[in-house]
Amino acid sequence: MIGRLGDRGPRPAPLLVTALLPPDILSWADTLRREHYPPERNRLAAHVTLFHGLPPSAGREIRAALAEAAAANPPPAAQIAGIMAMDRGTALKVASHALVVIHENLAERFHGLLSWQDSHPLVLHITVQNKVSPEAARRLQADLKATLKPRKFAFPGLALHLYRDGLWEFVQSWRFRGAKGG
Repeated sequence: MIGRLGDRGPRPAPLLVTALLPPDILSWADTLRREHYPPERNRLAAHVTLFHGLPPSAGREIRAALAEAAAANPPPAAQIAGIMAMDRGTALKVASHALVVIHENLAERFHGLLSWQDSHPLVLHITVQNKVSPEAARRLQADLKATLKPRKFAFPGLALHLYRDGLWEFVQSWRFRGAKGG
C-alpha cells in the first residue's frame, strides 16, 4: 500500500464500548431497526453505545476497567422510557441510573482518553432509524408514541468492539455479576 511519507499502514481501529441488551429487548429493537432504518445504511444490530472512540493504544487499560466494572456491579436495571427525536431519525430512550453511574465511573477512569463525542453527558438510547427525511422520522415517532409501552429489563453486561470502516468487530464481553445492594 502506498501512503504518505512515514505511514506505517492503516490507522489502528478505535475501540467502542456498548452495554449488552438482553435477548428479548435486542430482538424487539433490532426488528424495529430493520423495519425503519434505511437498509443500505443498516450495518449493525440494535445497540446502546457507552463510548464511541477510545484509543486502541489503551486497550489493556480499557479491558481491565470493563472487567472490574462488570465484576463489581449487578446487572443495571433499565427501562425503555419513550421516544427520542433525532434530526433525521428516531431512537428509543433508555432510562438506567445505575448504568449512567457505571459510565461516569468509567469516564473518570478514562480521563484523557475520551474523544470529543465521549466527553459529553451520556444519553442512553437505541437508534431504530437514522438518515431519513425529517417527515419520515416524525411519522415513526408519532406511530411509536401511540403504541410504545415501557419495557423493564436489566443490562446483562458490557462489550468491547473495534470500529473498522463503519462496521464493528466484536472483541470481548463481560457479564455483570456484582451482588445486588452491595
